[in-house]
Amino acid sequence: MAFSGLGGGGGTPHSAPMAEINMIPLVDVMLVLLIIFMITAPLIAHKIKIDLPQASTVLLEEKPDTIVIALMADGKMFLNDVPIDRKSMVERLAAEAQRKPQPELHLHVDRTLQFQSLATVMADAQNAGMVKVGIATDPLKGEEGG
Repeated sequence: MAFSGLGGGGGTPHSAPMAEINMIPLVDVMLVLLIIFMITAPLIAHKIKIDLPQASTVLLEEKPDTIVIALMADGKMFLNDVPIDRKSMVERLAAEAQRKPQPELHLHVDRTLQFQSLATVMADAQNAGMVKVGIATDPLKGEEGG
């Protein structure tokens, strides 16, 4: 018997201590762990499909700056809200046309301005090398659609 060496179980009262390892609790623990691993192993192998975004190594193109030229009815010109004459404007546009990416040119024109003045500024911008030129318009104030 496993407890016969503790005295009273048929052995001598002054015998040596028991030197056996009790294997029953060890086997119980190992069986419980085996059952746990058997239950959880199929759950770990189950995969969930997730669509993750893919990173791109292509550099995104920078958004170009915007240059605004305002043409007033009295002939005054403003480059980004700074008064400028025609010669300085042409030089500035030629310098800006060399930048990468090339900035966009927006023309804000007074309603009463002669078309010849607008055509001259657009021709100057084209001769300076500007590619993206647009005319910005403001809706009439005080009028309701209808």
